Amino acid sequence: MLTIPLTAFITLVIILLIANLSSGEKKIEHKIERLYASDDPQFLRSMGLLLGPPVIGGNRFEMLLNGDRIFPSMLEGIRSARETITFETFIYWSGEIGEQIAHALADKAREGVAVHVLLDWVGSSKMDKRYLDELRNAGAEVIQYHKPHWTGLGRMNDRTHRKLLVIDGQIGFTGGVGIAPEWTGHAQDEKHWRDTHFRVAGPVVGHMQAVFMDNWVKATGNVLHGAGYFPHVEPQGDGLAHMFSSSPSGGSDDMQLMYLMAITAATHSIHLASAYFVPDKLTINAIVEAAKRGVKVQIITPGKRIDTHTVREASRACRGDLLKAGVEIFEYQPTMFHCKLLVVDEYLVSVGSTNFDSRSFKLNDEANLNIYDRDFAKQQTATFADDIMKSQRITLEAWKHRPLTEKLLEKCVSLLDRQL
Repeated sequence: MLTIPLTAFITLVIILLIANLSSGEKKIEHKIERLYASDDPQFLRSMGLLLGPPVIGGNRFEMLLNGDRIFPSMLEGIRSARETITFETFIYWSGEIGEQIAHALADKAREGVAVHVLLDWVGSSKMDKRYLDELRNAGAEVIQYHKPHWTGLGRMNDRTHRKLLVIDGQIGFTGGVGIAPEWTGHAQDEKHWRDTHFRVAGPVVGHMQAVFMDNWVKATGNVLHGAGYFPHVEPQGDGLAHMFSSSPSGGSDDMQLMYLMAITAATHSIHLASAYFVPDKLTINAIVEAAKRGVKVQIITPGKRIDTHTVREASRACRGDLLKAGVEIFEYQPTMFHCKLLVVDEYLVSVGSTNFDSRSFKLNDEANLNIYDRDFAKQQTATFADDIMKSQRITLEAWKHRPLTEKLLEKCVSLLDRQL
């Protein structure tokens, strides 16, 4: 017979598990009706009004391909700062690039630049504590998001997966990159990952700053504002864009809503690159319907070189209906494929931290930049085509005849879909 203290302990554990495994909000359960195409002005209007900040013009975007281009640009941005730096990321591990960024941020803090760093506690668990000490001793404000505390035990599964760097409120960086040796180089071997990041200039950087402030206020209670953080920004180009976010504490379905709206509006093509591709039934159905109405759908995911094999097994388990509908699925071969990209009709480009899985859609704090620019979209699809050249296509026949052991393993792993 259980004692009262043991019963109370078991009850507490169950309550904490439920709290951590649930987003706390009612999820999207019904398909989105196709009322307009991506080239209809209503598409842009709906995306802007439903997902957060309205779409804003005057922006310029630069694609940074792999670490050899990503990190020099980020370091140049940090060293150019005059007033403020805000930086939020999930992965920050030890290694040369982590040390370089820590030194650069500390140098700016010593110069009097206001430096604010928000690191996910889980994602930065492999970070050398010397970096934290250096930053804090230099005067930077460093917070580890959802560090274990008895008051937040029900939020331990809520991680910030956002990747944002904003310089003086005028230059922004976002995409898929983490701060670790795996992201350095140019994807030249299996120890150096394939990823893309983006440098942004223009008024939409204010949206990026606002997304950073969302979690900064949650973590610190301190509101950073004023011209140092939100300056007037002159147009830097003619690109249309907006940055929006999602979080289990509010708007947890926004990312999935964006993907569903974009897929439903697609008329000609969908190019999707996802490091972790484990869609739920609702999203699979939306992709299948798009393929059935003639949309060419191509998806790139990691192959055998992946950091989380459980995700790959779950991903393969859900491919049947997609392959039957004619969706082209490719597995990247040379190294881990960590890109996160959606291009619809060579018009909408969505980039940021979001993976195509339930963890990103329901549990993580995520942020995506949506760009509406045909020239930029064509640049992305050209890079996508280059990645396909290094990938292996998965056919329906091959999927059907994969080994029985793989099928059984996939079936077991798919039970964890909501946590992947």
